Amino acid sequence: MPRINFQLQLAALKDKLLAMAALSQQALSLSLEAYLTGDMSLCDHVKEIEAAINTAERDVDEMAYDLLAKEQPMAIDLRFILSVIKINGDLERIGDQATNIASRTQYLHESPKISLPIDIPDMGEKVGVMIRRAIQSLLEADAKLAESVLAMDDEIDDMNRDVQNELIEVMQQHPVVSGQALNAIIISRNLERAADHATNIAEDVIFWVRGSDVRHKLSLAEAD
Repeated sequence: MPRINFQLQLAALKDKLLAMAALSQQALSLSLEAYLTGDMSLCDHVKEIEAAINTAERDVDEMAYDLLAKEQPMAIDLRFILSVIKINGDLERIGDQATNIASRTQYLHESPKISLPIDIPDMGEKVGVMIRRAIQSLLEADAKLAESVLAMDDEIDDMNRDVQNELIEVMQQHPVVSGQALNAIIISRNLERAADHATNIAEDVIFWVRGSDVRHKLSLAEAD
């Protein structure tokens, strides 16, 4: 009976984390929709969701630490709880990135409209795919799906680098639009960070399922 109760608590912990993940995904999606459509009411909604994410983060952490202290889990169950704690932090930070994007979008909305040589919606869509796959890999304990998230991270890094280079050139040639260009750079940077958090989540899923830490392997591969 104690073992069954513990497994039920683990399932409840996973459900709480997945509910938080849904909030983080929603916040990022709404912030990008606000950027695309100019609907500033969505930015306010993003900030409301961030408050719910912060509350959820505390609840998940409290439940995870309580299980660690009372149950003293071993092997895969221990890896799962440790992964939940780390994923919880990454989901909260995705919410932060969404809020930052919403704030910058509000600034752009209040500024004179200009055309910038970048495609933030395309970058945002790819980051959204990374986050959805990372969460799906958590839901299904699918390490292969998690690996597909890792493979996408370099593309987002390249896109962010291109945005920065293109907009720095715009600012040099047209200083009058520096404010708009700078805020677009910051939006791109926040998307790149959200992709990093999706990558972290995928790495933690692989650690949970396989018991292998792929972070250092990636670092070595990049060094080569």
